[in-house]
Amino acid sequence: QLAPAAIGPYSQAVMVGDTLHCSGQIPLDPKTGHMITDGIEAETERVLENLEGVLTAAGMTLDHVVSCRVYMVDINDYAQINEIYGRFFGANAPAREAVQVGALPRGSRVEISCVAVR
Repeated sequence: QLAPAAIGPYSQAVMVGDTLHCSGQIPLDPKTGHMITDGIEAETERVLENLEGVLTAAGMTLDHVVSCRVYMVDINDYAQINEIYGRFFGANAPAREAVQVGALPRGSRVEISCVAVR
């Protein structure tokens, strides 16, 4: 399993034509189902690895991503999240918004969703 199972009544992703709408991922380890809580860098890596898993299941990669939404509970984590995000997306990063929110599922500190186009 490349990404954790959905934790609620939603799909991990929905394909509409050539466009894949991926639900937000939190730092759940897909093998154990436990949250990664080893710091914001490790949490962000797990989130992006989970998104990669959803994309892979649809026959896509991060190169297909055209937009992302990044939610964080502490805007002070922005620099660390951005650094990890940049490692995954490189110079051809998709469009994005990044916002601070009051809380995220399961006490997560970061959640990222995306839209990818084949």
